[in-house]
Amino acid sequence: MEGQSSSKFEYGVFVEKDVMILMRDRIKLATDIYRPAINGSLADGRFPTILVRTPYNKEFRTQADPGLPGEGEFFAKRGYVYIVQDVRGRHKSEGKFYIFKDEGPDGYDTVEWIAKQPWSNGKVGTTGTSYLSWVQSAMAVYNPPHLCAMMPDEGAWNAYMSSFRHNGCFEMRFMGWAFFGAASSKEAQVDTVAYDELSNTDLREWLKRMPIKEGYNPLAIVPAYEKWFFDIFTHGEYDEYWKQKGFAFQEYVDEHSDVPIYCTGGWYDSYTRSTTEMFTDLSDKKKGPIRMLMGPWTHGPTNKELSYAGDVDFGKDTIIDWLDFRLRFFDKYLKGLDNGLDNEPPVKIFVMGGGRGIRNKNGRLDHGGKWRFENEWPIKRTRYTEYYLHKGMKLSTSPPTENDTTGTTFIYDPNNPVPTIGANISFLIYFERTERSIDILERTIPIVRAGALNQIEGPDIFGCTKPYLPLASRQDVLSFSTHPLEKDLEVTGPISVTFWVSSSAPDTDFTAKLIDVHPQNEDYPSGYAMNISDSIMRARFYKSWEKQELLQSGKIYKLQFKLYPTSNLFAAGHMIRFDISSSNYPRFDLNPNTGEPIGRSTYTQLAKNTIYHDTNHPSHILLPIIPK
Repeated sequence: MEGQSSSKFEYGVFVEKDVMILMRDRIKLATDIYRPAINGSLADGRFPTILVRTPYNKEFRTQADPGLPGEGEFFAKRGYVYIVQDVRGRHKSEGKFYIFKDEGPDGYDTVEWIAKQPWSNGKVGTTGTSYLSWVQSAMAVYNPPHLCAMMPDEGAWNAYMSSFRHNGCFEMRFMGWAFFGAASSKEAQVDTVAYDELSNTDLREWLKRMPIKEGYNPLAIVPAYEKWFFDIFTHGEYDEYWKQKGFAFQEYVDEHSDVPIYCTGGWYDSYTRSTTEMFTDLSDKKKGPIRMLMGPWTHGPTNKELSYAGDVDFGKDTIIDWLDFRLRFFDKYLKGLDNGLDNEPPVKIFVMGGGRGIRNKNGRLDHGGKWRFENEWPIKRTRYTEYYLHKGMKLSTSPPTENDTTGTTFIYDPNNPVPTIGANISFLIYFERTERSIDILERTIPIVRAGALNQIEGPDIFGCTKPYLPLASRQDVLSFSTHPLEKDLEVTGPISVTFWVSSSAPDTDFTAKLIDVHPQNEDYPSGYAMNISDSIMRARFYKSWEKQELLQSGKIYKLQFKLYPTSNLFAAGHMIRFDISSSNYPRFDLNPNTGEPIGRSTYTQLAKNTIYHDTNHPSHILLPIIPK
């Protein structure tokens, strides 16, 4: 009957450690198996299985891991076999690690091994966040016959478009992951000198010395990790390297398993765009059913149990019980329980905004928000509306009427980049120096704060200096704003920009950031400029992602690129602000403006960059407005 679930404890738990599962190339992967038990003995019968594959150590299921403590016990007690496996080349598994390269075949082989076991009923579901989500998609494009349900949470869909790279630029969080991966690698674990050197590396210092050189950086201690890092850091064009099955799942939708899938993510997650595009692509091609949940969260499953992201609070309604949420999905599609899930519309989103706009008792901005179901994404009733740039730093829905082609110009200096203040980011970290006995994952400290922050520099923000002024006061940040809104305006859906630009340099970047400006009050005398979404584009890809072409000095070019999607209510009295620059560091790598091969520049130079906003060059941001 409706509401039926297996949330009640029915079983004890029996755990088998370090079961070595044989892959097709004879490599064995270390696996822990949590099975239902009764009175200390294995329970009779066949059970559905939930599979998790991780690079973060199957033994180390703590709050720092993209998993949850007690996850294996939780599902085994409710009548599931729960399996967690070290991916190839990590921790107790055999083989060599190259990020994501082998996850598809290894995942396939593991699913089919499970289905052959006497305790399996042949139904396998997958779950996990971040890398643990990525391996699910990698497996699914190989379509293992016994894969029956998936819950990819906050994972990639196309590594080039919005993951490793982003509109031609490099997401620096993967440099952080490379340093972490090398420090926690099997190679470093058996070499005390290597471990100490890597785990005492301060990534903040290396971020000041970019681009790092092959052979002359801490990653060189573990050559396999340095190899894959430089591959993704220097490989700029969207070619066969990026289109391989382990990276570009978007290219293989037709081959993807057609099973029930629940895509989950957050508006301040590093994979926001990937999650929504995964849902859209799969919904177009698969029977599924395909579902999507998007909350106001940053990266990681434990953040779904918080009401805030950064310095902004969205209210207690944001908090969900992540284990129970996944249990309901698997109960439906692995056990066939009628728990009402099929009666809900396929899309559930959290619309941010509508709060009091003052500090709450915890010192965070009360921005508020509410959940809402939708029948599709993007929402069919959306009115896509151009907000045009105008002289005087104005932003409005009226197209420009002037023929003046002077535009607005700024100087971009790669040696003085715009600092990242709040972001959709994960794993840009440094290591806390402590005893080796503490797992390195517990010792990571963020360099960039994820989530929503007031756009003002501060002492705790990388790259900021005294006197810590508003970001918009920089000469290289162009801030275009609307008048205060006369009524509430909801922006929900995909966002894109169209710029007409020129540069004195053969290559440069252009950034875009959407901001909700709260009015002044006693708590925020200067108002609160809350980042909503952002993006960047490397200008040499103005024609195509597959073929770069350098710029001619002073020539006007048209750039079009996507921001991260969002859902936010810009309340009456607020202003919509749109910031443009040429850097957002260290969220994205720095363009040296030289036109040299990507990731291998030898010097930097200033770039005189201009954005145009006249009748022939109506630069604008396209916002998805939801009518009341």
